[in-house]
Amino acid sequence: MTATDTIIIGGGHNGLICATLLARAGQKVVIVEADSQLGGLARHRAFYPGFHASVAQTLYALPKAVIDSLSLEKYGFEPAKEPIETIALSPAEPPIFLSRNAIAGATDTDRRAFPAFQQRLQRFSQALSPFWAKTLPRLGATGLQGLMTYGHLGVKLRTLGKADMLEFFRVATLPMRDLVDEHFEGESLKAALCWDGLLGSQLAPRSPNQGVLTLLNRKAGYWGGSHSAPEGGIATLISALVAAATEAGVQCLTGNAVQHISVEGSEQGLFCTGVELANGEVLKSQRVASSADPKTTFLDLVGAQHLEIEFSNRIRRLRSKGYVAKLHLALSELPVFSGLDKPLGRLILAPSMDAIEFAWDAAKYGELPEEPVMEVFIPTLIDPSSAPPGQHILSANVMYIPGEPKGGWTQSLRQQLMQQLMETLSEYAPGIENLVLGSELLTPADLEHTFRLTGGHWHHIEPAIDQLLMMRPTYEAAQYKTPIEGLYLCGAGSHPAGDVSGNPGRNAAREMLS
Repeated sequence: MTATDTIIIGGGHNGLICATLLARAGQKVVIVEADSQLGGLARHRAFYPGFHASVAQTLYALPKAVIDSLSLEKYGFEPAKEPIETIALSPAEPPIFLSRNAIAGATDTDRRAFPAFQQRLQRFSQALSPFWAKTLPRLGATGLQGLMTYGHLGVKLRTLGKADMLEFFRVATLPMRDLVDEHFEGESLKAALCWDGLLGSQLAPRSPNQGVLTLLNRKAGYWGGSHSAPEGGIATLISALVAAATEAGVQCLTGNAVQHISVEGSEQGLFCTGVELANGEVLKSQRVASSADPKTTFLDLVGAQHLEIEFSNRIRRLRSKGYVAKLHLALSELPVFSGLDKPLGRLILAPSMDAIEFAWDAAKYGELPEEPVMEVFIPTLIDPSSAPPGQHILSANVMYIPGEPKGGWTQSLRQQLMQQLMETLSEYAPGIENLVLGSELLTPADLEHTFRLTGGHWHHIEPAIDQLLMMRPTYEAAQYKTPIEGLYLCGAGSHPAGDVSGNPGRNAAREMLS
């Protein structure tokens, strides 16, 4: 193959976005994807004959600016006209229905408190939202661009007004439990409000760190952090991204795993010259952008021999243990959940913050939770074509499942987890076990193997305060550039973080074009 301008490693949504923007700027771009399909965690997969689903089950962090910058509606992607409801379920309480600024089914006190709570968080999110789409300079940066970026952040926070600015600094690193305890009394409501600050992380409600910042990042999405499911499912987003890339001239090589990133040296230092594929083929390029996780990129594809020892040690120390398992059920008909006319929405099966805390505590010690907590969605109510007529799919994100349980993942342990999950689901949807035609259970270890994610972590690395913002993933690689000339990062391990937002891919493309 003739030399290209840029090779993108990985054809997930960030890789596709980065490639398209570079190609539209006139570069010759090639995406190299190990899987036979593009899309990463958002791609549709057949998990049972006739049933297709993706690991990413709803959209909530994708900003309007990304949709517009790629003209995705031109390629068939239309954001949902309205977000879906979040429904907090508990065996001990009636269902609580949460929309963007109102709730139903809660106590009068909680109903009155909810709009102001949401509106204040949305104000905080709007103040921060420009910085998810910026390259945050290194700490101590003295250049004009860096000073302007931090100055802009200061101005945005100051425009909140004195009271809200002080409140922002107070709550920004609060544990999620403290935040919701201050405003609400219903247990299942508080658990549901905690969920979006914790999902995909190693944190529990009591954990100090960045749960509120993660929540504010997600609230910068199209529907202000509310979850949505576009008509046709998330597959329409991936197909639109692929169509945009194809029209821009991006060449996509699927079913081709990268074995090594080619690195050479000169008097000026190390520089990247392309990649070597698993089949031995060498592709030359002026630069390479990796949407693989940082550990895979540096330790496996570059190799520690090309890295400074302090840098490689920092990469090794990155925390990347996934705590989320994925459950798919193929159902013969629509399940009936107690208290609901129809399970049309996102169902949070976590009766209290203590239930979440106990599940996290078990996972911390490599054990399965006695009472699993999960987020359930029925995608076939939005996209009937993903299952045979009249049949349905249940898609669940199960939090706090250890990637490395004591004794490892044995068949017996997998069966035990599956039994626990079905028992939990049966408590909320009696008789659902009789509707199951087939199933798929992906532990964090399965996600690591299937999607090439170190530790099976959704966000590539934990979105902790020391692995966020101008330090994500670590010093010398946090501004998309790396210590190797011509090698960039463009995946979820870069600022601002994971989720289906596209910001890392878009930001990396801008840096490569600057």
